[in-house]
Amino acid sequence: MTDQNTTDESQARAADSGAGATAAFQSKTGQGAGLEDVTPERVSTLATEVLAAVHDTIRRHKVTYAEYDALKAWLISVGEDGEWPLFLDVWVEHVVEEVANEGRECTKGSIEGPYYVPDAPALPADAKLPMREDESGTPLLFQGQVTRVGGDVVAGAKVEIWQADALGFYSQYAPGIPEWNLRGTVIADDEGRYRIHTLQPAPYQIPTDGSCGKLIAAAGWHAWRPAHLHLKVSAPDHRLITTQLYFPGDPHNEDDIASAVKPELMLDIEPAESGEGEQTTYNFVLDPA
Repeated sequence: MTDQNTTDESQARAADSGAGATAAFQSKTGQGAGLEDVTPERVSTLATEVLAAVHDTIRRHKVTYAEYDALKAWLISVGEDGEWPLFLDVWVEHVVEEVANEGRECTKGSIEGPYYVPDAPALPADAKLPMREDESGTPLLFQGQVTRVGGDVVAGAKVEIWQADALGFYSQYAPGIPEWNLRGTVIADDEGRYRIHTLQPAPYQIPTDGSCGKLIAAAGWHAWRPAHLHLKVSAPDHRLITTQLYFPGDPHNEDDIASAVKPELMLDIEPAESGEGEQTTYNFVLDPA
């Protein structure tokens, strides 16, 4: 990358990223986020049990007024920083994903995270992701085939892919990065196959200069996510898969702050047949709708 791009990315702020994630979520769901579809009885049950768990924690740990006031101040700052999508996606979404996908026969899912952007440019089955001419990273050929449960080929499946760059930043969520950098929607061929030329991503820390970072520092946690590729795989009359794929040997596979790593999502990396960089094959299996 050029020095200017590196400088621009390094100026990324948690508040800016959080505001972008919040706006993207509200655009996707609307301000109400579907509450009109949830019955009062369901809302009452969930809210009552969550509050009961909070009350139990306060009683068991003899929470003081100083600690209570610190919590109120922190909750307010999370909203002011726009970091609720980040907080929820890092510390809560993995359990929602687990419950939502239990019993499915398809490829394992994982969290979406806060940095998905719909309608990335459509690309052919053999494609190179948009990237800067001097994009840093080891070349990676990511290839595979999409089938359905039972083994039938899913022709023309849509493989949406997005990833962070070598500094851990996502396009549209940090300055100085082209709009669709390292994002694309690859359309598999008639045999459900795809070949995506990209770069191997690097591990990165979630933003630490905002409210989530304050929590991490106060609790003595780390902020690292292992290197990963984000994917959504879909086709008409099939159920969408949202997942992440990981790289063996990453030091944070075992202690991912987002608790999103699963053994089934580990890639098998080998030297590329082209002699340039690495390659991996990962096949997806979709459930029928």
